[in-house]
Amino acid sequence: LRDIMTVLRGRAWTMLLVILALPFCTPIPLPGLSTLFGLVIALIGFRLMLGQKPWLPARLLDLQLPSRFFPQLLSATQRLVRLLEYFLRPRMPWLINRTFLHHACGGMIMVSGGLLLLPLPIPFSNILPALTVVLTAGALLERDGYGVLAGALVFGLCLCFFGAIAVGGLEFVN
Repeated sequence: LRDIMTVLRGRAWTMLLVILALPFCTPIPLPGLSTLFGLVIALIGFRLMLGQKPWLPARLLDLQLPSRFFPQLLSATQRLVRLLEYFLRPRMPWLINRTFLHHACGGMIMVSGGLLLLPLPIPFSNILPALTVVLTAGALLERDGYGVLAGALVFGLCLCFFGAIAVGGLEFVN
């Protein structure tokens, strides 16, 4: 991860968020990775929410990913990446330049990372939070106000989905 951060420089944190969330935008579950990646996403989102420069512990930065990870990631998410490239572009600068928006985006990313931490064997339980992170971080990366609004919409759907799971679980227990 440290090497990725070095290569990406100024846009490293938002790009790292996109890279970490992309594997969960596919219907193929990746057991074990959602907890680790969700933790990293939540930590970065927390720092962004506070308006601070993101920071990760050295232990996480020195984490070695399997050599096949990135080729498999890019081949599995090729359509989504192309869609993001087409959709995201600089728009609505008056919205993106607001400090409050960056704090709100950090909060959405943090909550979505926390939801990725949950080991739920339920369909779409990883896709919705991951899509929120990808859209929000991609929009911040490209300074796209429409992308932020789309990320907020998906975040709302994500909260409704997990709220329904929580209510259903409480009803089942009672």
